[in-house]
Amino acid sequence: MKPWQHFKTITAHRILVMKGCFKMGLYKQGLTHDLSKYSPVEFWNGARYYQGVRSPNAAEREEKGYSEAWMHHKGRNRHHYEYWTDMNKTTRTYEAVPMPRKYLAEMVADRLAACKIYEKDKFDPGSPLRYLMKSREKDLMHPQTRKELEFLLTMLQEEGEAKTLRYIRQEVLKGTPFPWEKE
Repeated sequence: MKPWQHFKTITAHRILVMKGCFKMGLYKQGLTHDLSKYSPVEFWNGARYYQGVRSPNAAEREEKGYSEAWMHHKGRNRHHYEYWTDMNKTTRTYEAVPMPRKYLAEMVADRLAACKIYEKDKFDPGSPLRYLMKSREKDLMHPQTRKELEFLLTMLQEEGEAKTLRYIRQEVLKGTPFPWEKE
């Protein structure tokens, strides 16, 4: 059990996301980001499986076959694509739906902060895109959400954090079409 280390990690993560959200003009989201991580189920499981180099949810999942903390978290935090699934009225199966842009923006800040926290000195602006591309999650997102996220994380890798967050604030959050939507 490492409650103090876990507390410091999730608080540092929240502060980084808050700064990113503030730069994009998402003040309420910045202030409320990941508050559920302090709830008993998320906090104590996080402290129990804390490693400092990756999410404790992964370790919990390896041991139990599922992560109770993650299941609690994803259902309460709209910046996770897993939140955005619903029953398709035609096929009557659960499917991903497109994420609203303000939560897509928060997801970018969340991924950026997570990579900075876990990679520390090894972090570079391409880290969030590399993480996405090596994971299976990109196959589970709605295609529109995946395309938008890949575009923004590629911009982050190529143009840097300041330019990407400014683009999100000035273009994405104002509803400007993405480049491929203008064609």
